[in-house]
Amino acid sequence: MPAPHSAHVAVIGAGPAGLMAAETLALAGVHVDLYDAMPSVGRKFLLAGVGGMNITHAEAKADFIQRYREASPWVAEWLQELDADQLRAWIHGLGVDTFVGSSGRVFPVDMKAAPLLRAWLKRLREAGVSLHTRHRWQGWDAEGKLQFQTPQGSANAQADGLILALGGGSWSRLGSDGAWVPWLRQQQIQVRDLLPANCGFECDWSPYLRERFAGHPLKQVIARVTLAKGGEQIQRGECVLTAQGLEGSLIYALSAPLRDQLLDQGRATLWLDLAPDRSHSQLQAALETPRKGQTLSSVLRKKAGLDAVKIALLHERLGPETLRCAEQVASAIKQLPIVFTATRPLDEAISSAGGVSQAALDDKLMLKAMPGVFCAGEMLDWEAPTGGYLLTACFASGRRAGLGLIDWLTTSA
Repeated sequence: MPAPHSAHVAVIGAGPAGLMAAETLALAGVHVDLYDAMPSVGRKFLLAGVGGMNITHAEAKADFIQRYREASPWVAEWLQELDADQLRAWIHGLGVDTFVGSSGRVFPVDMKAAPLLRAWLKRLREAGVSLHTRHRWQGWDAEGKLQFQTPQGSANAQADGLILALGGGSWSRLGSDGAWVPWLRQQQIQVRDLLPANCGFECDWSPYLRERFAGHPLKQVIARVTLAKGGEQIQRGECVLTAQGLEGSLIYALSAPLRDQLLDQGRATLWLDLAPDRSHSQLQAALETPRKGQTLSSVLRKKAGLDAVKIALLHERLGPETLRCAEQVASAIKQLPIVFTATRPLDEAISSAGGVSQAALDDKLMLKAMPGVFCAGEMLDWEAPTGGYLLTACFASGRRAGLGLIDWLTTSA
């Protein structure tokens, strides 16, 4: 095995994890061939920057780590190599300034992903990274060589070490299509099924609600979902009523426990507080006031502070008898059940859960069954909510895998 300074390694996948792995290797003197299936790199990264490039989060470190749910201890290991503060310093080193928004989310000053990516690619080129686009990985051939499909036909490549950063299964048109899953399983690598994360959910709306209110925002509500291990997850925010169900930032934040419920029970229940700043007793008192000829909808709007979408949801879920009882209507406003029957398709999700199991990897992200082959990014079995957590862990896992490969090359030389 050649020493690191004379080794030629391959990184497949030029998203944040793959680019960070390539940089880590190249700055250590390793020659890197970086392959990507798309005509240009960082496609999903650039899409994430539309409307504002949320790169990481300024939340306290202990709280930050807990965002990764069951995978928190694992992801915490990666963050030792590159945490949120170190990531901001790295971005500043590329000549891109950042700021912390009112929500704690961290953005480039110009809010754009493209300038950051351009500066990063310039650094990689100067470090000697060779970039090969339109190279779609097809697994290994009988001799263990990497197989690619290119516009010129099939091509093979040999590498002294390999980092796979192939993404998950969402947004296949940007390159994350999960095509790698069967190839790793053929190598007896444990890979959990890819599932939607940060996704929308479906429920059976009436034709009236679907036709009249699809696309309307559901503003300032508190959502609650029961957790499988007991307790609840509660989130305040906004979402959007769609023709199929609900989606948006509030729903994405709760997508993991909702998906768990669906897998376990075949349905999931989200409880909505439509008037979070009013108590049950205040609402009941307002609804018991004589109407003086006003309709229920008018009373709900004027005295309970509900808009047309919230009123329509009440009518959707409550029968005529219930709507005549002020106490029951007040209870429903504070705790309205929305039953989901399915997630939206994986390809629509912002990210995916599942992937290469932690048990299949050592602590440096090398596949135990394939020495010299490392994995990084969203293809690993972890998930996180939006808010910069996804990107931070992708960057950090790329750094972890790059350092792991350098160490492997050194000890194997």
